Amino acid sequence: MIDRASPSDVAMLAMGSGPSLSQRAGAVLVLEAGPEFEVAEAMASLADRIRSVPRLRRRLVPLPFGCGRPVWVDDPRFDIGLHVRRLTCPSPGDERALLDVAAAVLTGPLPPSRWTATFVTGLEDGAVALIVVLDHVLADGIGGLALLAALVDQAERPAPAGFPRRPPPLRRLAADALAERLRALARPRAFWRGARAATAATGGMRPEPVARCSLLRPTGGRRRLAVVRADLAAVRSAAHRHGCTVNDVLLTAVTGALHSLLQRRGEHVGALSVSVPVSVRRSATSTDLGNRFGVLIARLPVTGTAEERLVKNAALLAERRKPAVDGFAAGLFGPMFRLLAAIGLYRWYLRRQRRIHTLVSNVRGPEQPLAFAGATISQVIPVAVAENGNVTVTFEILSYAGTLAISLIADPDGVPDLDELTARLGDELARLTASGAA
Repeated sequence: MIDRASPSDVAMLAMGSGPSLSQRAGAVLVLEAGPEFEVAEAMASLADRIRSVPRLRRRLVPLPFGCGRPVWVDDPRFDIGLHVRRLTCPSPGDERALLDVAAAVLTGPLPPSRWTATFVTGLEDGAVALIVVLDHVLADGIGGLALLAALVDQAERPAPAGFPRRPPPLRRLAADALAERLRALARPRAFWRGARAATAATGGMRPEPVARCSLLRPTGGRRRLAVVRADLAAVRSAAHRHGCTVNDVLLTAVTGALHSLLQRRGEHVGALSVSVPVSVRRSATSTDLGNRFGVLIARLPVTGTAEERLVKNAALLAERRKPAVDGFAAGLFGPMFRLLAAIGLYRWYLRRQRRIHTLVSNVRGPEQPLAFAGATISQVIPVAVAENGNVTVTFEILSYAGTLAISLIADPDGVPDLDELTARLGDELARLTASGAA
């Protein structure tokens, strides 16, 4: 089979090219390591399970002109030692120290297969963490969950394929690329429908610039992480009381916390513009990773009671959600993204953009606890990093075993008061989940 990068994959790759920080996603898995847990055995188990996920032992190879987009091919020089390693968490080994380690791993170099798995020992209570980081070109949020399902303990696992397999010949790649171009030419109406939907989901071609505030300033390559947790059942109950979704509640809490922080900084805005990735698929497999998502952008009001804001936000987000699924911009406009990235205009734009204040990504994770190498996974903390341009803080959200983990990922210079923002987000969630959301 030809494992070709999709238009969305190539666009994601271009967005992190050059001096930009490449787009990466992953998770921190906290393992309840008992006295019989051996990190060396867990590392060996992970190395063995990786053999059942073909993409993890491949590298992305560009092709000659006429052969189409890059393809993933088996890497005959694949070295598991470059991908799986072990670190000791600095004292005192608490969550703050672990998040600092995760931030360093997240922004560090990646090997040719574009992923790493780092075991972290020295945590309080004898726990062990596993930090998994993927280049976004390898998988989106739904693909990342499929990858997680393939690596955790389970009764059955697909048999590893032969390795390394010979890459497809150039003549076959050229024929495949030509066939794909012909199919695209035969569907011009579908392209323009998708383009119109993508434009509608993001607010049109010429939206009014967002309000200037201290959330927008050029960012560097460092990141600091924080986490807020919430009971999924309580958030879901608050959403159902008002005919909304869990995502509506979370976005209302995030924008409320940001507004509160801005007020304390002496700044006043009437709305905050939020970019929200929307998956176009409900599930994936370990052999079907890559990126398949759209993006909606909505200006969410930040004045009024929590209940009033929640109802208004739900209506605004519902209006944009379907167009975002129907037209995923990265796939439709991939060549344009690649051209802008190649000549440096994409990064120039990001550092000056006035379209969004922040990005919020929410993925529904496993409902039941999972285990790895015999140890229960007690927590899963989502992490991500990218070339944020002038967006100083973003949010990654994942539900796992009844708990919502909301990760705040901030440029430490742009958000020196991250701990305060974390506390304010917790207060907003408590207010929204209280009876009546008053």
